[in-house]
Amino acid sequence: MTGRLVIVGAGQAAFALASKLRALKDERTITIIGSEDAYPYQRPPLSKKYLLGEMSFDRLMFRPEEWYAENNVDTRLSTWVEEIDRAGKTVRMQDGSTLSYDRLVLATGAAPRLLPASIGGDLDGVLTVRDRRDADRLTEEMKPGRRLLVIGGGYIGLEAAAVARKLGLEVTLIEMADRILQRVAAKETADIMRGIHQAQGVSIREKTGLVRLVGMDGRVAAAELSDGSTIDVDFVIVGIGVTPNDRLARESGLDVGNGIVVDEYTRTSDPAIHAVGDCALLPWRGQQVRIESVQNAVDQAEAAAAVLAGTEAPYDAKPWFWSDQYDVKLQIAGFNLGYDETILRPGARDGSWSIWYFRDGRFVAVDAVNDAKAYVAGKKLLDTAAQPDRTILADPSADLKLLLS
Repeated sequence: MTGRLVIVGAGQAAFALASKLRALKDERTITIIGSEDAYPYQRPPLSKKYLLGEMSFDRLMFRPEEWYAENNVDTRLSTWVEEIDRAGKTVRMQDGSTLSYDRLVLATGAAPRLLPASIGGDLDGVLTVRDRRDADRLTEEMKPGRRLLVIGGGYIGLEAAAVARKLGLEVTLIEMADRILQRVAAKETADIMRGIHQAQGVSIREKTGLVRLVGMDGRVAAAELSDGSTIDVDFVIVGIGVTPNDRLARESGLDVGNGIVVDEYTRTSDPAIHAVGDCALLPWRGQQVRIESVQNAVDQAEAAAAVLAGTEAPYDAKPWFWSDQYDVKLQIAGFNLGYDETILRPGARDGSWSIWYFRDGRFVAVDAVNDAKAYVAGKKLLDTAAQPDRTILADPSADLKLLLS
């Protein structure tokens, strides 16, 4: 294929798209536009091994700088797109210059939800975890003995709490819902993860929201909570979810919902524009979903590359996720949306569990806590749309391989 492909965004999906096109021997001109000053890099380790000092930034890079020149991938860093002109097939950059495209891919990702300034969200020491700059700021804050408040009991908040405890900080985590992980996991999974964190010394306060952060000389110093208490803090990590970066799509008149609406071929409502990764709202099992995961960013981007290269193959997402906390690996296969039944199954070794989700009698997802066998079995069942034998699931002594026979 010839012409110019412009990719807006320089994260996991952008790199996967460009590298797959080159693997498919597609020779068109590719331009990647990224607002950060670094070439595309892995984000998940930022809040774990990078923050713990176990991985250098160089090791996070997908490819060294020279790969982009060798593969004719024009990478424009520290800049961003202000506007899309769909009629003229151009994008206007923040400096006023324009760049033409034949095909445009929005790989703009998602941004952390922020606390309002009216309750102290703009104070120094109130941080999020999304990019390298965030992680570097956190590295400066995470010193042994300091007092951290984590706002939000989802995976972002729990992972941040785990790293902080490993580094010797005092950690309080608040969650305004009835329990941690309420939006994304079953009560059984939440109970297991709560117990793990409490055993590590994290103070978890559920049904507790933030009233406001109190500053001193412009920096956060305390937090007033909904239960009437006030706690002293040295800094705060906000982990209350993300929102898709869909401004460009919205302002250019593309269809948007909770993300940029795409079809099974990753096309937006404008056939010359595609969207992939965390920003994309895709069709899945009769629903529209936005999948925030490395796996989806890569798989959907590679599906888009195939479409751009001339192969009309629909993208069928097979969601899987993971979360590392302390020495615990939580692996998730499937989507538990709308589940109405769960089966809790102990694993073969101490501290291993799996939680199997069902909706209308059909298996839809599994959470595996330190239980790789359960994860692999569940993923294979989901990949083949097979249904597990519940008598095997209910029998802890039964070999999970029997589910696949």
